[in-house]
Amino acid sequence: MSIRTGIVGISGFGGGEAMRLIAAHPSFDLVYAAGEGSAGTRLGDRFPALPPRLADLTIEKWNPEALPELDLLFASLPTGASAEPLARVPKTVKIVDIGGDHRNAEGWAYGLADIWPERIAGHSRIANPGCFPAATLTALAPLLAEGMIEPGNIVIDAKTGISGAGRGGADSRFSYAESNENLVPYSPLQHVHLPEMARAIERLSGGSAEGLVFTPHLVPMTRGLLATIYCRGKATTEECLAAARRYYAGRAFIRVTDKPPQTKWAAGSNLAFVSYAADPARKLVIAMGVVDNLGKGAAGQAVQNANLIFGLPETTGLEGLPIWP
Repeated sequence: MSIRTGIVGISGFGGGEAMRLIAAHPSFDLVYAAGEGSAGTRLGDRFPALPPRLADLTIEKWNPEALPELDLLFASLPTGASAEPLARVPKTVKIVDIGGDHRNAEGWAYGLADIWPERIAGHSRIANPGCFPAATLTALAPLLAEGMIEPGNIVIDAKTGISGAGRGGADSRFSYAESNENLVPYSPLQHVHLPEMARAIERLSGGSAEGLVFTPHLVPMTRGLLATIYCRGKATTEECLAAARRYYAGRAFIRVTDKPPQTKWAAGSNLAFVSYAADPARKLVIAMGVVDNLGKGAAGQAVQNANLIFGLPETTGLEGLPIWP
């Protein structure tokens, strides 16, 4: 099967990671690349390691009315920049939106692939989860599904690498001089991923997530994301681990570990690692989730969603091991 594939926003971190995965995918044939500032240049000038068949592809200026014949389009655009143009993409083209505009939009399936794969298969419009929800919800889902924690009493402390902020923009917080040897909390109480996580928590638990608290932090590493989540519940550590192993039985990309996970375990992969520590006497459950923010947190899950759309095995093109060290 040859699936004619395009990427818009290919020069950004998310789009570039999608390109890296698609370049080795046996079914997705990259025939269209689009961007703004990079339009008119060869793809090989932006990514010198590409094979010749992709290096000579010219990056087009993004115009949904001027698309070539495509079966699939990955959109990796800043939040607020994809809703209007993607509405003009022909219905015959299936879309996975890696950006944030469609995560609560009518007609778009929420692409949390390891938790709700059946809601993705066969759909033509998929909204990829954000990177923080990918790590957080993967860790929480087994506990919420079995009623082991209170959905309205959850505190999320998450830390991400600098690539999570994207490649564009001139915000000095993301420069080497300001981010190196620094730890920065940002957007407390109002981060764009907070409503997304609250909706999913309520869907998983059937209860209210009214008390949800989320504070993200920027850490001086290129990629990786760790969410440490504090919950109220009477479960033991062993019960939490057992619930996660039941919930994710047979799921190719989830690793349930006895010891706390580390960001390097997932680097460059579509894997998610989850673990738990609990003290029932204090009614305290700590859930931990680790993903690569550009992998499972963005392009890896996008490719997994696209595999589901086309009825391919979920693991197609995604079986590479993490990079170590």
